[in-house]
Amino acid sequence: MERGCGADPRPERVGAWPGRGRGLRGAWPQRGVASAGRGLGGAWPRRGVASAGRGPGGAVPWRRRRACRLAGGGRRAAGPQWRGVPAARRAEGHGRLLGPGRRRRRRPVGLRLRLGTRDQNSFGGADSAPAGLSGETIAALTDISSLNHTESDGQITIFTDKTGVIKAARLLLSSVTKVLLLADRVVIKQIITSRNKVLATMERLEKVNSFQEFVQIFSQFGNEMVEFAHLTGDRQNDLKDEKKKAKMAAARAVLEKCTMMLLTASKTCLRHPNCESAHKNKEGVFERMKVALDKVIEIVTDCKPSGETDISSVSIFTGIKELKMNIEALRENLYFQSKENLSATLEVILERTEDFTDSAYTSHEHRERILELSTQTRLELQQLISVWIQTQSRKTQSIAEELELTVLKFSHSLNELKKELHSTATQLAADLLKYHADHVVLKALKLTGVEGNLEGLAEYACKLSEQKEQLVEICRLLRHISGTEPLEITCMHAEETFQVTGQQIISAAETLTLHPSSKIAKENLDVFCEAWESQIGDMSTLLREINDVFEGRRGEKYGYLSLPKPMKNNANLKSLKPDKLDSEEQAKIAKLGLKLGLLTSDANCEIKKWEDQENEIVRNGRNMSSMAYSLYLFTRGEGPLKTSQDLIHQLEVFAEEGLKLASSVQVFSKQLKDDDKLMLLLEINKLIPLCHQLQTITKTPLQNQVFLKIDKCIIKTRSMMAILVQLLSLCYKLLRKLQMENNRWVSVTNKDSVDGKT
Repeated sequence: MERGCGADPRPERVGAWPGRGRGLRGAWPQRGVASAGRGLGGAWPRRGVASAGRGPGGAVPWRRRRACRLAGGGRRAAGPQWRGVPAARRAEGHGRLLGPGRRRRRRPVGLRLRLGTRDQNSFGGADSAPAGLSGETIAALTDISSLNHTESDGQITIFTDKTGVIKAARLLLSSVTKVLLLADRVVIKQIITSRNKVLATMERLEKVNSFQEFVQIFSQFGNEMVEFAHLTGDRQNDLKDEKKKAKMAAARAVLEKCTMMLLTASKTCLRHPNCESAHKNKEGVFERMKVALDKVIEIVTDCKPSGETDISSVSIFTGIKELKMNIEALRENLYFQSKENLSATLEVILERTEDFTDSAYTSHEHRERILELSTQTRLELQQLISVWIQTQSRKTQSIAEELELTVLKFSHSLNELKKELHSTATQLAADLLKYHADHVVLKALKLTGVEGNLEGLAEYACKLSEQKEQLVEICRLLRHISGTEPLEITCMHAEETFQVTGQQIISAAETLTLHPSSKIAKENLDVFCEAWESQIGDMSTLLREINDVFEGRRGEKYGYLSLPKPMKNNANLKSLKPDKLDSEEQAKIAKLGLKLGLLTSDANCEIKKWEDQENEIVRNGRNMSSMAYSLYLFTRGEGPLKTSQDLIHQLEVFAEEGLKLASSVQVFSKQLKDDDKLMLLLEINKLIPLCHQLQTITKTPLQNQVFLKIDKCIIKTRSMMAILVQLLSLCYKLLRKLQMENNRWVSVTNKDSVDGKT
């Protein structure tokens, strides 16, 4: 019999469980061990175990030691009745007590893995059982305590059976892989279950007929959507495939925006049950959310529908990239491709350029240039094929050099065509986004709806349809020149959003026109218009990313995006808990964030106007714009800011950057005349108090009022960004004016000096 420290001297009593079990109601019998060494009432017996389960002399009673011996592998190992056993006296590996002077060992990895997954699922034990076996094997083979002798050189050999250790390690690695796959299946199952809950609640929302019932069901729907958003967000971060990650981001963006639309569209339908346009508006939102939910499940289960086509076959840039790779391969292997395949590939690319040449929005100059380059590329390929055929029959130095020359010429023609297509699409997109930046049509639709003007509604609905077709056409052109699969997916998402949202805005405006005094109908139209404006802002960001990829600046980040490290013992930060916002508060924060994102796009447009990008004012403005964009992403549950603590830190840095900008503008104002200087100082005097107010808010602890604090901070940030846009525009105009005056003064001075010499 194995004995540990303080073993019982009565071997005849060891292992004798009085009554062989428990008494009534699950308690240990009176003469046995009562609740891990306690009496029937839960207290330590007077003559039983004293001082944390030990006897009067400090020794562990024999019944408790027997329990400890069974704790490692017995049927009562994980029960709560063993919580009274001191940790220092419990065996870590096999459940036996440690002897005098022996160090406590941790369980082998495999055993801990098996114990950790025992209660996870019904099939967890089967996958983790080999892990426990292999872990115990490795522990036994590498146990130095089992060695009682040393080698001749005085050194202890840790293990001799290397083959056994290798086999056990392989088994352990295989078991860990199985457990990871099991965990992945569990996550997928959780997402599918959450999605099914959301779908079931959506079906109930579709059939609701009263406001009271709608409020109750929508509250449940909001909680389920928050849970689904957390699960899918974690899954999106875990995805390694950038293409899948982009698809998941697009689907989650649809669900995020449609949740607010669903609320107002359903309320409008309940308020005006006989309005056909209200029902049409509501049905469109439900249908789009169902499609997005199905798309999420397709991504997590990796099941592609039979009718889905590969988007890589649609992009011109992808086709050009593949064709260039095939041409480059001819240098190594002349028989790598057939001339028919090369000609067919080029014809497919040139056929897709018809999307540019046939577009009504492409300028005449760009259209002629694309057609000219297409013809030139086709001729270069014919010349390349001719030389290629000669090279196959006559392998001479001159023919090889001629082939190399024709390959270079053809690659150059493809690059020129690629540049022209990129220039055409980006210039057209920039002009169109700038033209529609003021949202005149949306404002007119809101006005005609409030006035109940049906004729005006028809006129502006037609204009919005034209604008929608323009934006959809731009998205298709940008998809051709995006350069990466994630950006192609983003372009497709933008195209779908404009297509669907444009029609929903028209139906919402029609509802408001028919019921001009309805507040809920007006709110519904506002929500859809904000979604449209948000997508316009996202298009500006998308255009900037496409330009970065084309110019080779993909992934370039500025240093100011790094967050300060959290400070310890900060009561202000400890009081913030990011998971306390309900669905209504999250919707309001997201609404504020949309406006902040639009201001960020305006600031970026102003920054691009400056020729000197290293100007101190431009640098401060760029920093503020980037940090504001991070705040906007935070309101959407994305970006580098993960918690409210990160948000507060970023706001503190944002306020400091605002004060730096004010200082830089003050230095610049000293070069101006009194009138111009006064205009700048008026704007600075608006910015500085806002910076101080934001600093005060971030340092003020608000217990259990996370939403109030974030709401105030975002409102202040939005006001500061509005002033930043005005300052950047004003400083740019004044700088140009100052430069013109200086140039005029220099020219007059030079003329006077020439006249004086004459």
